[in-house]
Parts: sequence; structure tokens; C-alpha cells
Amino acid sequence: MSPTRETFPVDLAGLRRELPLFQVAPGLRIAILNILGDTELVQRCAEELARRLQGRSFDLLVTAEAKSIPLAHALSVATGKGYVVLRKVYKPYMGDSVQAETHSITTGASQTLYLDEKDRTLVKGKRVVLLDDVISTGSTLQGMRMVMDKAGAIIAAEAAICTEGERAKWQDIVALAHLPLFTE
Repeated sequence: MSPTRETFPVDLAGLRRELPLFQVAPGLRIAILNILGDTELVQRCAEELARRLQGRSFDLLVTAEAKSIPLAHALSVATGKGYVVLRKVYKPYMGDSVQAETHSITTGASQTLYLDEKDRTLVKGKRVVLLDDVISTGSTLQGMRMVMDKAGAIIAAEAAICTEGERAKWQDIVALAHLPLFTE
């Protein structure tokens, strides 16, 4: 039997979820939003993000592997725009990829984001929306920005289900909710 874990309640696109708190550094816990398998939440969040992105001109959605892929797919359907996934592991079939290194709070390690050679032509000169499930430190977002800059894309907007931490840092992010950091 697993121990009872403290949770943080959040309302997202009209749905309530209890997010479990996990320690990610000494004295620091975060509420973990894991959308994988939560089809109802993904659909509702995508519909609400699509509504909030109306009036912004963009050609394509760009996200980083892996938890935000279902959101990118659902938002792609809701907006009628395609999407590209920046991969975290290079495979030989990816060819002449563009890459940038980032450091994730949830993995606690450096990681590299790769734009597949086939997707380089899709983003070059296009207006893109950078998409993530949660933006906390902004390191993944910064990695996505660097890859898009190297690939010649224009960032039209940045969006997420939630932002986390210092709210003032994320004022320009199209987001549905803001999560606090839990310090001890």
C-alpha cells in the first residue's frame, strides 16, 4: 500500500484535478500535472487554449517530447494547425537535426532537444506557437526558443496548461492556471 500523498487542487478548463506534490530539490516540492491518459482533461485544455489563441496568427505548433504530445495533437485538431515534436534523443533517421541543450526541473538533468531534419523545412520562416504542459523554470521553453531560432522560425506565442513559480515571469504565456511552488 502506498503512502497518502499531499495534493494541490486545481481547476483547469472547467475540470478539477488533485495534483500530487513531489520533492524535486531539498526543501522544494511542486504539484505534478501528468496529462498522459487523461483524455478528458487534454481535450478540454486544448479547446480552451485554442479559444485563447484565437486572433493570433500562427502556422504551426511546436512542443517538446513527451508529456505535452497529446496536448499538441488535441490543440492541432482544435486549431486546424499542424504540430512538430522536438525530440529528446537523437536517432540516425533524424538526419541533419538542429539542437539545443536545456535543464529540466522534473528530470533534474540536462537534456538536448532535437528538431528532425524533415521538420526543419516545416518550421523555417513559419510563425509557431511553443507549447508545453507546465512551464516552471522556463528551461525547456528556452531550449525550444533556441531550436526555433536556429531553424529560422518566428515565435508567434507561447502557451501551456499551467505556469509555475514566479508568476511575473510568465505574464506573456497563454496559460489556463498558475501553480505555486511549495517550500519548506
